[in-house]
Amino acid sequence: MGDLYHIDKARVRKSFSRAAKSYDAAAIVQKLVREEMLSRLDLVKIQPGTILDAGCGTGLASHALQKRFKQTQVVSLDFAYEMLQQTRKTDIIQSLKNWFTSSKHHVLCGDIEALPLANASTGLVWSNLAIQWCNDLDLAFQEFHRVLQPEGLLMFSTFGPDTLRELRTATHSATHEPTQNARTSVNRFIDMHDIGDALIRAGFNAPVLDVERYTLTYDDVKSVMRDLKSIGAHNATDGRARGLLGRGFLQKLEAAYEQFRANGKLPATFEVVYGHAWRGADKPNLGMDVSPIAFRPRKQS
Repeated sequence: MGDLYHIDKARVRKSFSRAAKSYDAAAIVQKLVREEMLSRLDLVKIQPGTILDAGCGTGLASHALQKRFKQTQVVSLDFAYEMLQQTRKTDIIQSLKNWFTSSKHHVLCGDIEALPLANASTGLVWSNLAIQWCNDLDLAFQEFHRVLQPEGLLMFSTFGPDTLRELRTATHSATHEPTQNARTSVNRFIDMHDIGDALIRAGFNAPVLDVERYTLTYDDVKSVMRDLKSIGAHNATDGRARGLLGRGFLQKLEAAYEQFRANGKLPATFEVVYGHAWRGADKPNLGMDVSPIAFRPRKQS
């Protein structure tokens, strides 16, 4: 039996393409995380000649980065063509606002695990909530390292294991299956410490990682599912249930999710791992290839 958590990228691409027009209105967590990443970038002294927005979605981060680094080429990359079409629409609006300014923004359809970019071509790789759709995290980080210039910066966010824990638990209860059963209910999300190890294996220097948790609240389960559908966040694993599960399953899911209701609302938890790391300057290896990982303590709420 193969990896049940292997992601069917054709399904992911199709889901995001369908959701492109509704994405921004429903992408609440993505907006919060984007704004947090931009605020963290304020603390970094960097002036990249080229920025790669890897997994750009509708391109809102790309345009924020272009506004911040006005003389920088920004490349928006996504493997869902319809998402790039939404990015282009924003481009047209920005062009009209800046009629006499030449565009330094480019869109590129491609896969993070096989970036269509030259070695050492980018000063900053930015990726907001995208690498959780990669099957091979090591390969994704290797690709980021490859396209970064010496002393270039990687800034990213991704979902951690507690993401959608309520939905995962309720789904297993509704299907009467233990959590270790072969059927998967949500994607596999990787622990912060394992992400740090993968960064070191890819050759990055002194990664810094921390975790934040966001909780959205809903009136009912249908609203949870509707929001996930609106941002294209379907279960795309090979171990997902196939075909329609039927009204009986939905009723059981609603009943199982009720155990989490608090103050009249149903929660949906999103654990977000933030990270940044540098590609070191090209220099001879002096036998010191140990790079420490810093894990920041979680902020107290």
